[in-house]
Amino acid sequence: MRKLAHYAVIADLFTYPDDLYPLNIQRVRKTLAADYAKAVSELDRFLSLLPADDLLKMQDLYIHTFDVQAITTLDIGYALFGDDYKRGELLANLNREHREAENDCGVELADHLPNVVRLMAKLDDKELLQELVEELLVPALKTMLREFGTERIKEKNESYKKHYKTLIEAPSPRPEISTLYQFALKAFYEVLKQDFTFIEKITPVTTVDFLSSIQREIEIEQKAESTSQ
Repeated sequence: MRKLAHYAVIADLFTYPDDLYPLNIQRVRKTLAADYAKAVSELDRFLSLLPADDLLKMQDLYIHTFDVQAITTLDIGYALFGDDYKRGELLANLNREHREAENDCGVELADHLPNVVRLMAKLDDKELLQELVEELLVPALKTMLREFGTERIKEKNESYKKHYKTLIEAPSPRPEISTLYQFALKAFYEVLKQDFTFIEKITPVTTVDFLSSIQREIEIEQKAESTSQ
């Protein structure tokens, strides 16, 4: 297994963009350039689509992808389990590991992808790292990437429009720009494939997926609103 300090840099791919975000992404590329050709190829696609000279557009793309009327989520526990109790167990376990590694999660939860990636750079337990990658990160990434499929996006948009009566306009009329974060996720996945040995399992579309989870959340919100009126 390679040394894992580069994961502290890779985490910057998935943080909310600020003025330094384009420079940080270039730093990620430089870190990976010598050893991770496939990851760099995906990262170059991401960079070619990123509106690096427009901070508001970069932030809009991030929000559209991961937050408001989102394509997917960066919370790996939610990607895997939705609101199931298993996510609570995962958060408790991850919180313990973050504390022991002195990994500051900031305002985000323990299963937020950048927090987990930074944790990887601090862990010395190889068995725990392997379990983290094989049982959590790889299945979560495959689930996240599936959400960028054209039909999946169409289904989510229909659900958002049905419940919110309006659909927020996509950040760009070009679909490849509006979905550019899939290439950042693919780049990370390629790094994992080089650093770890794992079986690439087929992850089935289950009832606990992102689309069904957000539909349940919307229904809960609507019931709460009707009860309070």
